[in-house]
Amino acid sequence: MNLIDILLWGVLPYVVLLIFIGGTIWRYKYDQFGWTTRSSSLYEGKLLRIASPLFHFGILAVLIGHIVGLVIPKSWTDAAGVTEHMYHIMALTIGLFAGFGTLVGIALLIYRRRTTGPVFMATTANDKLMYVLLVLALLAGLATTLISVFDHTVVNYRETVSPWFRSIWILQPDIGAMAASSPSFKVHVLFAFALFIAWPFTRLIHAFTAPVHYLFRPYIVYRSRDRGRTTGHAPVRRGWDPIGTQDRAPSGAQRPKRQPRQPSSAGRR
Repeated sequence: MNLIDILLWGVLPYVVLLIFIGGTIWRYKYDQFGWTTRSSSLYEGKLLRIASPLFHFGILAVLIGHIVGLVIPKSWTDAAGVTEHMYHIMALTIGLFAGFGTLVGIALLIYRRRTTGPVFMATTANDKLMYVLLVLALLAGLATTLISVFDHTVVNYRETVSPWFRSIWILQPDIGAMAASSPSFKVHVLFAFALFIAWPFTRLIHAFTAPVHYLFRPYIVYRSRDRGRTTGHAPVRRGWDPIGTQDRAPSGAQRPKRQPRQPSSAGRR
């Protein structure tokens, strides 16, 4: 363990957390109206209907897989009767399907954004950087999974990366565990760090959007348009009423009295 390991795996995680949390608070405080993906479905919908579900469901599966792999200790799965071979097969199968599905989805979204004029014009420089970092993180994750299949010298991440990840949250980073992991995992983690640093300043911020205010909305009072209606026949009403204001009369002059309009036969019901 050297100074670089201390900076990368002992100091940098907390710098990333500080920027991620602070940037999110700043974005919420000063840019609530930009807390969206700036929907572009009006400009193009055919590709979006395919790419958006593919990407979002894929990234959700990837997120669940990371939570299971990083948060749940190996001793817990062993106690549940899940052997290392069973866990490896499940992680490999689900991870590859989810990873490739997410990668295809993001590729279609990028193609759509680049080839649809109004959508491309609405893409900021931060969003372009976000797409690059997201694709690099996905490619690094898939490469790590494939390398672990064919290269049996790869160190098990559940004995290196996972303990290091859990130790961060108790403010006792296990730098040695992360330093002992394979280079492919380190590259994947560094790309993830870069993505989380850029997260609050891109359209990825919409991942934290939830309709919380809907639960505390005021009651909506609906009034009938026919409050004056009684039993029997409804009163005859005009189909429309004139709108606007009268012209101002000169000072000292009397305004002409407005003659009441007679309902026309076309306005009767």
